[in-house]
Amino acid sequence: MKLLVAVDGSRSALSATRYAAKLASALRGHNHVTLLSVHDDSGLKHFRQFVPKGAIGDYLRELSEKDLAPSRKVLDKARVPHDMAIRHGDVAEQILEEISASGCDLVVLGSKGRGTLKNLMVGSVAQKVLASTSVPTLLVR
Repeated sequence: MKLLVAVDGSRSALSATRYAAKLASALRGHNHVTLLSVHDDSGLKHFRQFVPKGAIGDYLRELSEKDLAPSRKVLDKARVPHDMAIRHGDVAEQILEEISASGCDLVVLGSKGRGTLKNLMVGSVAQKVLASTSVPTLLVR
């Protein structure tokens, strides 16, 4: 089974990774997890003219690697095969594109990310992904 886990450095995302690790370990057959980190770069576009070429991309990659590190440790400890994907842009749109590109069987998301408290029950990214994909999606608290 191919699982896609979107991580953003939040506790909820780490819980989603832990759940995916348990699920992958419990299932028979070849299971693989792709960890996805997405950072919205729309607010940084006007800075591109003031910084060296590639500096923003490097900065976003560093943020993603920092967000991915705890989830990688969880999967390494559970001995679950995994890889990583890093994307930039609208978070929900990029998750949906990765879902299509990866051909995953299950998407695992934290129910609330690092975003603001504008959505009390389920985060806005999770809502957009749930509404737009036909791939089974599991929300983890």
